[in-house]
Amino acid sequence: MATARGAHPDKAALDRLVSDLRVLDADGIERAAWAWDRHEGRGLDEYHAAERAALAAIEAADLGSLWEDLRRTLFGLTESQGALVHWKAKHGDLGHKAERAAFGAALGLLARDGLPHPQFVALVRPMAEVLPWLLPETPPLPLR
Repeated sequence: MATARGAHPDKAALDRLVSDLRVLDADGIERAAWAWDRHEGRGLDEYHAAERAALAAIEAADLGSLWEDLRRTLFGLTESQGALVHWKAKHGDLGHKAERAAFGAALGLLARDGLPHPQFVALVRPMAEVLPWLLPETPPLPLR
């Protein structure tokens, strides 16, 4: 694990995440919501600990403004008046779960160099069910 001060965000991965979220269809949003329930619905303690660690790593690496820009971009895709059609169609509980998965993935990617791998996994795992490139070592689970 690199030190937080030496962290350099993977701009290509962040850009890919935003690009993938732009083209995510209704089925992808539903799968992200399902994955949120499956991975995080049992208890959020591990997720919240990873979230706090990621935010601390981002702050330590002086990446706060980049995180705010990324959050605004994701909010624009999913929630704002200009949100994408598929996200608007899934507004409500389903959409909010998918948004949490998307924000967790963004947070994990941005803080990756400052996080232990298990905390990175806790943040990106739900969205990795839709975007397997986030965790190539862990294949997506079958829907049940």
